Amino acid sequence: MGKGDRAKSAREKIEQQRAADRVRERRKKLVTYVTAGAVALAAVGAGWWYAASRSQSEQAGEALAPITVQPDGAVVMAKQGVERPVVDVYEDYQCPACRELERVSGPTLKNLAAEGLAKVVFHPITIFSQEPTKSNSVRAGAAARCVTEGAKWMTYHDLLFENQPSEAGEGFKLDDLVAWGEDAGITDPAFAECVTSQKYAQAQLAYSQKIGDEQKIEGTPTIKVNGTAIDNSVAFTPQELRQTITEAAK
Repeated sequence: MGKGDRAKSAREKIEQQRAADRVRERRKKLVTYVTAGAVALAAVGAGWWYAASRSQSEQAGEALAPITVQPDGAVVMAKQGVERPVVDVYEDYQCPACRELERVSGPTLKNLAAEGLAKVVFHPITIFSQEPTKSNSVRAGAAARCVTEGAKWMTYHDLLFENQPSEAGEGFKLDDLVAWGEDAGITDPAFAECVTSQKYAQAQLAYSQKIGDEQKIEGTPTIKVNGTAIDNSVAFTPQELRQTITEAAK
C-alpha cells in the first residue's frame, strides 16, 4: 500500500469514527428527549389530577332557594332576607366555558343560596358578535326570558346548557327551545308563541349591551362577589369558590 492509499485509508477511518460519534450523539439526544417528555407528561398528568381533585363538584341539594325573575332579565336566587354577599354570574348560553362552569360550580352556587349564605344573581347575556354564535345566543336568551316561574326558569336554564350546540353552526332552533320548555314543565300556552316570535330578542341584546358597558364585562363566564370579579381559577374550583363567597359574608 502506497503513502497515498494509507492516507486515504486513515481519512476514511477518521470519517467513519466521526460518523459513529454522530450516531451515538443522536442516540443520546433521543434518549434525553424521550426521558424529558416522559417527565413532562408525568408532571402534566399529576397537575391535571391535582386540579381535578380540587375541582370536585358538590352535589346540589334537592331544595333550591326562592328564584325570582326580574323585569330586566336578571334572575335572583336567594332566601328571604339574604342580601349579602351578592354573587353576580354573567353567562352566555352559547359559551362553552359557561357550560363548563355550570357543570363544575353550578351546584355550589345553588347550595350556597339554599344555605342562606349568598344572594346569587344570574345575568344571561349575549357576548358573541360573530355568526352563528350571536344568533344562537340571542335565541336562547330570548327564550329563557319567556319563562316567568322561578323554579322552572332554573330547570330551563340548566337544559339550555345541557343542550348547548356547537359554535360552528346554527343551534338553539326554535322548535327545540319550545320542546325543552315542555321538558322543564312549562305549561303556559303563551310560552311557545313567545319563543317562536322571539318576543324578547331585542330586549336580550339591549340588556347585554347595558350590562357589558356598566359592568365592563369582557368575556363570559364572569363571576363577581360584592362587585369584584374573581379569578376563573377560583370560579372553576368549587372548594375555593365556596370559601371565597363564605368569607365575603363575614
